[in-house]
Amino acid sequence: MMTYAESPEASMMEHLPAEWQGKIMHTSLMLDDQELMGSDSPPEYYEEAKGFSVSISLNDPAKAEQIFHKLSENGKIQMPFQQTFWAYRFGMLVDQFGIPWMINCDQSNH
Repeated sequence: MMTYAESPEASMMEHLPAEWQGKIMHTSLMLDDQELMGSDSPPEYYEEAKGFSVSISLNDPAKAEQIFHKLSENGKIQMPFQQTFWAYRFGMLVDQFGIPWMINCDQSNH
């Protein structure tokens, strides 16, 4: 993870407000062999998240549950992490930053 203040490109910071020094310029999360990348958008590029969900499918029920509960901290659970007719475990939430998530643990792997 790198904040805007940690950027080697000091010129990038000239157009950003001082309160953006601690915002995330680049971050990545590795889930097995999959990489999820993100950043805070500068004010002129910010758009509210709507009309989509980030979906993660895992084979390990314990890991899937851990990710679900970590993402739901300070957020809102829309569907508890539970067994469904299509998955061993599935849950939906909106994280503390307003990003909707669907976490799935496939039934066929158990």
